[in-house]
Amino acid sequence: MGADEPVMDVAHLGHVELLTPKPEESLRFFTEVMGMTESGRQGDSVFLRGWDDYERYSLQLTASNTSGLGHAAFRTRSAAALERRLAALRADGVEVVAHEDNLGHGTGWHFRDPDGHVFELYWDTEWYDPPADRRPSLKNQAERYPARGVNVRRIDHFNCLAVDVRANREFFQRNLGLRCTERIELDSGEEAGMWLTSNNKSYDFAFTKEAHGVPGRFHHVTFALDSREAVLQAADTFLEAGVHIETGPHKHAVQQTFFLYVYEPGGNRVEVAHAGARLILAPDWKTITWTETERRKGQAWGLKTIESFHTHGTPPLPDPLPDFGEES
Repeated sequence: MGADEPVMDVAHLGHVELLTPKPEESLRFFTEVMGMTESGRQGDSVFLRGWDDYERYSLQLTASNTSGLGHAAFRTRSAAALERRLAALRADGVEVVAHEDNLGHGTGWHFRDPDGHVFELYWDTEWYDPPADRRPSLKNQAERYPARGVNVRRIDHFNCLAVDVRANREFFQRNLGLRCTERIELDSGEEAGMWLTSNNKSYDFAFTKEAHGVPGRFHHVTFALDSREAVLQAADTFLEAGVHIETGPHKHAVQQTFFLYVYEPGGNRVEVAHAGARLILAPDWKTITWTETERRKGQAWGLKTIESFHTHGTPPLPDPLPDFGEES
């Protein structure tokens, strides 16, 4: 493989594990309001899926004493691709730990990014086999349309907060071969945001600057809807369910996502969005870099970004904040 040949060993985002201190309330939110389907239970976790996720689940909801990201998992393109990525991580001095007895997929290999978030790679997986009452009329669809709540179709992406965004971007590019489609660079030269993809989607996940110097925090998980109109209908669904809408519907300038944000009962931010229309088909895509001045303009259109979007993350900030010393 040539030096300039893209590494395509990682196929896509498989699932995200959210921690919640209110497991029963969070479960009702994701099933009754978001319209997801329960597909299994194991230990303190309930496993949920969107109606067109091909794997058994895309969300693992785990009871915990706090909120935040448990782990985020990516499926590789083959067993050999998995071995190549594990070898790359080990060669970079990263500890990878095997996790067995996983519901819905084979051995998962866990590792931490430079900010401390837990990631997982796996290959063997269980394709969802719907029971008779969930079987769709069309055989090229994973599950019957739920006609319940928001009716999320599939998992789309997630966003982590990081103390050093650039270090994390370079880590994932170096070890997983991910491509950076867009990024934000401040006037100081510090990187304040980056969006990475493993395929032709514009992004599978993003990292943005954690403003308080606290590592390992989480910003949001996003589920895809079919259209902008579906996002507007989701706003009505949240209204009727008494779910507070943090911000949206608006359109992001970065990645052009049409979005709406809410909080699930456990405190984690959840986004529903129409993002799938924009694909990165160019194999030699050139990263778009946004300047500090350009980002000050806010969203592409819609209301000004609400302050909590820049301050709220999970788990909650410690009180008092740790003393990291004075910047040099």
